[in-house]
Amino acid sequence: MTQPLGPVMLDIEGTQLSDDERHLLARSEIGGVILFKRNTHDAEQVRALTRAIRDVRPDVLLAIDQEGGRVQRLQNGVTRLPSMATLAAGYAEAPDATRTLVHEAGWLLGMEMAACGFDITFAPVLDVDDQRSPAIGDRSFSADPEVVTVLGEAFIDGLHEAGMIAVGKHFPGHGGVSLDSHHALPEDTRSLSALREHDLVPFKRLSGKLDAVMPAHVVYTAFDSRPAGFSPSWLGMLREELAFKGVVFSDDLSMAGAHVAGPPTARAEAAWAAGCDMVLVCNDRPAALEIIDAAAGHSSKRLGKLRYGRARPELETLPALARWRRAHARLEALSETPTH
Repeated sequence: MTQPLGPVMLDIEGTQLSDDERHLLARSEIGGVILFKRNTHDAEQVRALTRAIRDVRPDVLLAIDQEGGRVQRLQNGVTRLPSMATLAAGYAEAPDATRTLVHEAGWLLGMEMAACGFDITFAPVLDVDDQRSPAIGDRSFSADPEVVTVLGEAFIDGLHEAGMIAVGKHFPGHGGVSLDSHHALPEDTRSLSALREHDLVPFKRLSGKLDAVMPAHVVYTAFDSRPAGFSPSWLGMLREELAFKGVVFSDDLSMAGAHVAGPPTARAEAAWAAGCDMVLVCNDRPAALEIIDAAAGHSSKRLGKLRYGRARPELETLPALARWRRAHARLEALSETPTH
């Protein structure tokens, strides 16, 4: 019988595994590894790195933040994707063509990340851009929750067609605050009814399609004094009212917005207690080691569902696909178009 995956996802230091990291990855409490820009030279090197990680831990989930636009950790040897706002720019005039474009972007991203060895790309962003949040901005499809929902669904469908996991973030919505939770703890003072009618719309409508959700390190003062990722109330709403059946990943517990929950182990325990299945702890190895030591007894059967869903394509064969060539050319051209 397959053992449940451990509830901790961590990062590594460079473009190759060190001996210390090989030893660390043998720990059963680790269920995932996330790669950052510093881990990526080009697609071939990343494929070799993901294979090396799987040589140590064949079962581990491999993830990357590869959204497009300014959040694209791997840039060489794969398609340079435009931001979601750029993809969505033509929606009012040509909604069908824009949905198709977004679907193809999700498919191409999924195929390329699968070929590089990943199970998960932490996308799409389902935040509604209220032009307040520098952390979100053009990472969002739109200021209109209906457009975010329609295009978010197209992107998810594209990812799924490629066999890739779809992770909606940042529940219940990071677009209405001016502070960046990487550096501070934002507070959103809007009423719960306002959140339901606006930010929550994409998550509610797409909860049945998402494989995973990542909550925000944001306090929504009208509903709970705790950030959403530490809130049993918010994650209870996600499970019960929104009927979400998938995995909940914490956002990075090393971010400043998470520090309100206390030292590293307290943050992890609060996230698990609230309903997170797996916690991310990045760019802070001492904190990761503390959390790994505290992870005994925490596990989630849901994590076992997050496997790449089909035979992996090979990087070398993607350009032979006419569909990939068409999508690649269109998306590269859009990514190079200046936006104002």
